[in-house]
Amino acid sequence: MFPFNYYAPTKVIFGKGTEQEAGKQVRAFHGTKALLHYGSGSAVRSGLLGRIKESLEEEGIPYVELGGVVPNPRLSLVYKGIELAKEEGVDFLLAVGGGSVIDSAKAIGYGVANEGDVWDFYDRKRKAAGCLPVGAVLTIAAAGSEMSNSSVITKEEGGIKRGYRDDICRPKFAIMNPELTLTLPDYQTACGCTDILMHTMERYFTNGGNMALTDRIAEGLMRTVMENAKILLKDPQNYEARAEVMWAGSLSHNGLTGCGNGGDDFATHGLEHEMGGLYDVAHGAGLAAVWGSWARYVYQDCLPRFCQFAVKVMGVPAVGTEADVALKGIEAMEDFFRSIHMPTSFAQLGLSPTKEELEDMAHKCSVAAGGKKGSAKVLYEEDMLAIYKMAAQE
Repeated sequence: MFPFNYYAPTKVIFGKGTEQEAGKQVRAFHGTKALLHYGSGSAVRSGLLGRIKESLEEEGIPYVELGGVVPNPRLSLVYKGIELAKEEGVDFLLAVGGGSVIDSAKAIGYGVANEGDVWDFYDRKRKAAGCLPVGAVLTIAAAGSEMSNSSVITKEEGGIKRGYRDDICRPKFAIMNPELTLTLPDYQTACGCTDILMHTMERYFTNGGNMALTDRIAEGLMRTVMENAKILLKDPQNYEARAEVMWAGSLSHNGLTGCGNGGDDFATHGLEHEMGGLYDVAHGAGLAAVWGSWARYVYQDCLPRFCQFAVKVMGVPAVGTEADVALKGIEAMEDFFRSIHMPTSFAQLGLSPTKEELEDMAHKCSVAAGGKKGSAKVLYEEDMLAIYKMAAQE
């Protein structure tokens, strides 16, 4: 086990009808004027936005609105939000939506609290000194941004998708009502479950120290998500399954499943970010499409962890060589992805990348990572390109 710091300051309000607490929570965290940030018209059509506005009005908190967030949230809207928040004297950001909305709100928070171009933080040019406080009303269980220190933004010029991590952006509160996810399309639900699994696997497949308790938490979380993903495929209105997945999403990315394991991997996320930036694919689907190729490329450098995963998570019998068991575990996870209609290759994602596009993504991924990325196996640009090529051949 390695030493670790664990910091999860977000207040969680979980259960039916909890969105009506939004105004009280903004007030509790000293917000006096809010920017209500959201995505498409679904928040309006469902009546959710209206209920949140009422909760703000009951607390006497004025607000301005900025909708239009899309998957792979855009830098141009972040700039618009920064300008609006400054003009209106906003001191609190209330994100209503999934990870894309929350990530966009965090970026706006950085831009309001710091001088200069907010993209500098995502481009690794400087570190943020502050962030406007953020609260979240979660409508999609996936990214875990409601409790994480991470924000991912896409710069339209050049199709560049980059993440920035800093504890100062962690939301002050997260309101989680699983009822708000009952109407999600099956594809979005499956993408969300995939992202949750990947956040845990990125911390699980590491070389170095490990902690048995952290492993058991991670393994239980992954089994729970897979079990409930299958339930939701057959019964999308199952509240209990929605609740299990929603809570798993938060715990998968608030740092809990990384305690004592010696460092994050997050190479699969890095690879997918370039796919999302270039092709604007759904994040969870992109992760599933490249994960198997990454796993086969790195598993021999992290063999004990892949064997443990195969046995403890995927239920593979511990029979044969370690390599045999590990490969069966990888195959079992890919089978699971396909069972919930997630792709396991570029072709299944509907993509036929050219040689030049693969090389461009590998180069951008390397640049974004500062030259190398990974813990299960440290990857350089040539390794990233090899994984992309594997995924393109499947």
